[in-house]
Amino acid sequence: MTPSNNKASTLPYSKQVTIENTQRLRELQNTLPNFCREYFRGIEPRTAARTRINYAYDLRVFFQFLIDTNPKFKDYMTADFTLNDLEPLQSVDIEEYLEYLKLYNNSEGKVHTNDERGLHRKLSSLRSFYAYLTKRQLLSSNPAVLVDMPKLHSKEIIRLDYDEVATLLDVVEHGGNHLSGMKKVYYEKNKLRNLAIFTLLLGTGIRVSECVGLDLTDIDFKNDRIKIVRKGGKEDFVYFGNEVEEALENYIEVSRLNTVTKPGHENALFLSIQKSRMTPRAIENLVTEYASQVTTLKHITPHKLRSTYGTNLYRETGDIYLVAEILGHNDVNTTKKHYAALDETRKRAAANIVRLRES
Repeated sequence: MTPSNNKASTLPYSKQVTIENTQRLRELQNTLPNFCREYFRGIEPRTAARTRINYAYDLRVFFQFLIDTNPKFKDYMTADFTLNDLEPLQSVDIEEYLEYLKLYNNSEGKVHTNDERGLHRKLSSLRSFYAYLTKRQLLSSNPAVLVDMPKLHSKEIIRLDYDEVATLLDVVEHGGNHLSGMKKVYYEKNKLRNLAIFTLLLGTGIRVSECVGLDLTDIDFKNDRIKIVRKGGKEDFVYFGNEVEEALENYIEVSRLNTVTKPGHENALFLSIQKSRMTPRAIENLVTEYASQVTTLKHITPHKLRSTYGTNLYRETGDIYLVAEILGHNDVNTTKKHYAALDETRKRAAANIVRLRES
């Protein structure tokens, strides 16, 4: 639920998101057994709000599995479960749960499936849940820990090549020249905004959530940097180059400052056609729309633009720690995992650097 009163709307974007996430988690907890509330309070200091929301969704699926497959619980509602109901469950029940997750109907009757990553995440959620309950001695055993995690096969990181980046920006800047009528009007009206968004994402590697959260006051042209709010609410500064500076200045001076916004969105940097702050979904749709004109073989999302920036930065500097810092990774091993393939390329190239004999 999005706060609708003007007072809530004038809050910084990160605060609005916090309020929305808190409301959503409370709504989800109302559909779960009472003892789940203690679990979510317990993990709050070490988890992000979105993580807890995902855990709540996953737990709801787990209790639905018990209702669907165990005759003892066939007349249960999710909120009816007690800790005594969980006590007899064994590892075989968790294994059956993983099998159930491969194809099941949700509470609305829609068919759901999970690949290895979906299975991995849902088992991780359940392990966290059981670990907390056993640590607090609310349950005597943890059957989830006895079930092996599904193996995750490495996925090729999708990113744009250098020529594709240039083509994408050209399409954003000039791709509407062949349009006519209202499509032409709409394209011209949003061209500077769209070019600023794509240039910013490709030139800084910020997340889409960090992008939509930007306010006009977060742009520091004097020091060529933007202030963003990272995951977990941490504020950080990201520096930008000349191309990003030019795109932002053109958008702000020519378009943004001449736009009258809806109340509560006066300071938002990127505005929708409704004159309110753009949403992550709106930027995701924008990236998909333009990127599909550049390549049909790659599904490009804002996160893929982030990967493109990280790849280019690593190729130019070879400094994995710098890449981790700029991308805002808390653990450099996360960065290493993403760019391991580039490391192999560098190692392969190094094989011919050292000459043993003059030719």
